[in-house]
Amino acid sequence: MELWDAYDEKLNRLDGMTLVRGKEVPDGVFHLVCEIIVRHSDGTYLLMQRDPRKHLGGMWEATAGGSALQGEDPIICALRELSEETGIKADKLTEVGRVLHHLHRSIYVDYLCETDVDKDSIVLQVGETSGYKWVTAEELRSMTRKELATQRILNFIEELK
Repeated sequence: MELWDAYDEKLNRLDGMTLVRGKEVPDGVFHLVCEIIVRHSDGTYLLMQRDPRKHLGGMWEATAGGSALQGEDPIICALRELSEETGIKADKLTEVGRVLHHLHRSIYVDYLCETDVDKDSIVLQVGETSGYKWVTAEELRSMTRKELATQRILNFIEELK
């Protein structure tokens, strides 16, 4: 069972309330999700392919990331998710934005990881990711909704030019 902290819409932790993955999140309460955009020093971006057994399986994501576990601050969650889903060990991430998503009852905290890792060293997380590729910003922006799991992240790519 995966436990999450509960937050208000300003990312203040709600003491005494625990959320459980798969259970309904009450109205006015949110859980924390961290996403990491990975940009290589050559200007390309890392895309991760979702495992075919997952929701939106086979589609590409312009981020690594996932839900914060109970007790995790956003940066700790982001560093953990980045390592788990890509094998990249970062020592610095830059926050690039936050999105409050009422329908998903989630607060997305988005980070940029700038790296010069060997582009062939990406490690896939079993059950989460099934492939990866590096693309230019132009290639990323040209991907359709049928290819890219979420278009929302493209707003950050535009701003990061």
